[in-house]
Amino acid sequence: MDPMERLLAERACERLIIDFVHRLDLGEPSSVAELFTEDGVWQWPEDGRLVKGRDALRTYFGSRPADRLSRRMMSNVLVTVASPDTAEAISYFTTYRVDGYEGGVIPAGPPVQVGHYEDTFHRADGAWLLASRTLRLPFGGATPRVNSPLA
Repeated sequence: MDPMERLLAERACERLIIDFVHRLDLGEPSSVAELFTEDGVWQWPEDGRLVKGRDALRTYFGSRPADRLSRRMMSNVLVTVASPDTAEAISYFTTYRVDGYEGGVIPAGPPVQVGHYEDTFHRADGAWLLASRTLRLPFGGATPRVNSPLA
């Protein structure tokens, strides 16, 4: 591949990785389905979860609690372009999350998850999309519930 094409492919894939967490944390969670191919897969092998296809992904990510507040930090994003239409990536994430959020500022707690994603990407009709996203979670815990913001 031409170096500029490779750079543009890497950037497009990085953008999908960041867009995914922005949509979960700050947008409409069910819209992450649009970032996947029609037969895209999200899986968490250690937990036994496997969600396949845009409709199932839309339902799965759209089912998060309405009172959930989350922020995910992404880092160490490494995209490897395999061909003009395929790529892979590994990226680290840290998730801060609470349920029962009613607004305002709440005390910061420790992260509830620290892990990494293993992604595959396909380009179709000039657009890069996630073909699969596998969650690897070596550090995880329950989502705490809070009911009172700081005054």
